[in-house]
Amino acid sequence: MADQVLCSACRSLNLFLFVILTSILANVAFVCAKSTIEPCSNSDSCNALLGYTLYTDLKVSEVGSLFQVDPISILTANAIDVSYPDVENHILPSQLFIKIPISCSCVDGIRKSVSTRYKTRPSDTLSSIADSIYAGLVSSDQIREANSIADPSLLDVGQTLVVPLPCTCFNGTDNSLPAIYLSYVVQPEDTLSGIAFRYSTTITDLMDVNAMGNPAIKAGDILAVPLPACASKFPSYASDFGLIVPNGSYAITASHCVQCSCGPGNLNMYCMPAPFAVSCSSMQCKNSNLMLGNVTAQQSSAGCNVTSCSYGGFVNGTILTTLSSNLQPRCPGPQQFPPLKAPPTTLIRDTNFAPAPAPQFNGSGSPAPSSGLIPSTTGSLPGLPPASGPIGSTSGMNLAPSSAFSLMNPLASIPAAFLLFILVNYIMSFSLTDVRMGRTKGTSSLLFLWEGSSKQRSSPILADQSTGRFVCEVKTGFNISKASSVMYVIDVPESMISRCCHHCLVQTTRMGQASTFGQL
Repeated sequence: MADQVLCSACRSLNLFLFVILTSILANVAFVCAKSTIEPCSNSDSCNALLGYTLYTDLKVSEVGSLFQVDPISILTANAIDVSYPDVENHILPSQLFIKIPISCSCVDGIRKSVSTRYKTRPSDTLSSIADSIYAGLVSSDQIREANSIADPSLLDVGQTLVVPLPCTCFNGTDNSLPAIYLSYVVQPEDTLSGIAFRYSTTITDLMDVNAMGNPAIKAGDILAVPLPACASKFPSYASDFGLIVPNGSYAITASHCVQCSCGPGNLNMYCMPAPFAVSCSSMQCKNSNLMLGNVTAQQSSAGCNVTSCSYGGFVNGTILTTLSSNLQPRCPGPQQFPPLKAPPTTLIRDTNFAPAPAPQFNGSGSPAPSSGLIPSTTGSLPGLPPASGPIGSTSGMNLAPSSAFSLMNPLASIPAAFLLFILVNYIMSFSLTDVRMGRTKGTSSLLFLWEGSSKQRSSPILADQSTGRFVCEVKTGFNISKASSVMYVIDVPESMISRCCHHCLVQTTRMGQASTFGQL
């Protein structure tokens, strides 16, 4: 009787310790959100994008003011039709996901945007500014450090704060093709495969770009997501030098006089007069009757003579145009444009303004901009640096200009499995004997160390405490319905256990002592 009471008390204590330690690990994982940082050594800048989720209903102009970005540029970056009346005062719904175009600079040896300023309001805290207003794109500590704030609790109403925002350039390429990088805040429901699918890339590419050792991600991490884009070839003295447009969207330039688009069908930038251009310099190509964006084609026996008037950049208030002629095998068809969306008024569940996929021209498309809605997909990071990264990135801490590494809390660099392994041994040191005291004859006490998602429930890792060995599976009649990284101590009939392979891990833990691993 005394043994049973003692066993019950021990089990209660062990359950309490388990809950406490699991909570600690969960909190550590929450704190250790990380983002990709690109070291740099020069003063150049590039175009980049922020993935932003509205914290409340906001006018387009209010979103622009929040980031000090031209409201029209926000609309064109998301392929939203700017011809709607009073579109800058259109109210966007709360929780809408949009892309914010920013300039990514080199500051203190790393890539980031420091042009955003925020004026504090009553009840603001650094945490609310970072987590709510800027949707996790920045941390409260980063704001505190950027503004040399000694006491975060003493914020003056009306105080102007610098808000450093994450961005990357990576030379404007991904796998040697033009690309623009989106800083994306991982959401609780996200998976790396879901993010890769949504943005028409691969898990491998995302892991390489972000110097990830494994595809595990967690809410709050900030990923650099490469988007296929159309790159410009303007002279370095042009004010819009380096302009790059994501595939499936638009960009406004030359003081709202020129609108450039990318796709569908190819990654060649096409520019034309903006629909609301009013007071602009001449857009006619010299020695020609062609205006900016005009193309003529004449069939001949040798092929098709194509003459075009193209945009060459904006210099000192002047729109540069270039007249070019070339012989092509066949005459081009009408210019295709990315479909335009109507300014959103309500939020459809799981809808976001993700960019169009990489060009896959099938002969169809929009001969001219037209309104339409694009359906979206839904898509949830501790890990080690990869053994090898892409050109322009680095593994570990061997940093060089234009390289990338994951900035993280030191604890986050410890693999999750190792942390859980320590926790397992800690619990086993208390619980092993107690569990055996109440074990039914013919059963083995098993510690279920669950790894992976619910889709992997057919192959949990089982630690047999009575033999100190790992086994591969439970044959039949037992089901675990809980999620990942949860541990159970249970009694299972020994007849249900099957050592199903010759490559299972062997754990030599005895009564909570140190462990070594080998192979069956």
